[in-house]
Amino acid sequence: MNDVDFLLWVKGPAFSAAMVIFIAGMVLRFFEILSLGKKVNYAVPKSDPVQGGLREILRRFGTDKATFQRSLLTVIGGYVFHIGLFVVVFLLAAHIALLKSIIGFGWPNLPTPVVDAFAVITMLTLIAVLAHRLQHPVKRFLSTPSDYVVWASTFVPVLTGYMAYHHLLLAPSLMLGLHILSVEFLLVIFPFTKLTHAFTLFLARWYNGVSMGIRGVKS
Repeated sequence: MNDVDFLLWVKGPAFSAAMVIFIAGMVLRFFEILSLGKKVNYAVPKSDPVQGGLREILRRFGTDKATFQRSLLTVIGGYVFHIGLFVVVFLLAAHIALLKSIIGFGWPNLPTPVVDAFAVITMLTLIAVLAHRLQHPVKRFLSTPSDYVVWASTFVPVLTGYMAYHHLLLAPSLMLGLHILSVEFLLVIFPFTKLTHAFTLFLARWYNGVSMGIRGVKS
């Protein structure tokens, strides 16, 4: 298989298989969560549960002062990484064109040099967060092999995309193929790792907020 054949394979059969696994896996995960059910609460709500759910979703986008001071690097790194990854994935012209071919519509893109800068910032932040995890005794103890697989599966697509754009190390077609393949690997493991929090976080926050709202407690 030459570089062109490899690129065609990852763009075709491999991508289709990855998308099927990703969609089926996420449907299964949501089915598992929702099938757990919820006990009927016969108590009269002490405040509006809906407001509680919405308040909790919005509140958790911020960080309280104590947590910020205690985990400065983790908090800042988390914000920078998530914002950077969002820009790289959803605001690069090539990615928007791909998503448009799948979902049928697109949106304006940022200039490529801007997205390129965000890619560098994202990679540096991921490296800093990993180094901190390895040096912090408690975080290192609590980390599992899955955590490092998730880190690598997030870092490698950004790295290979950057290298493909700048024509580094390997032939452009081969590097682009590796970039797409790394994204497909990310899609395959996504439903079965902590990466699912990208979707389930809103459901979890809503549930906690509604529960607090019923009790009349500010979450």
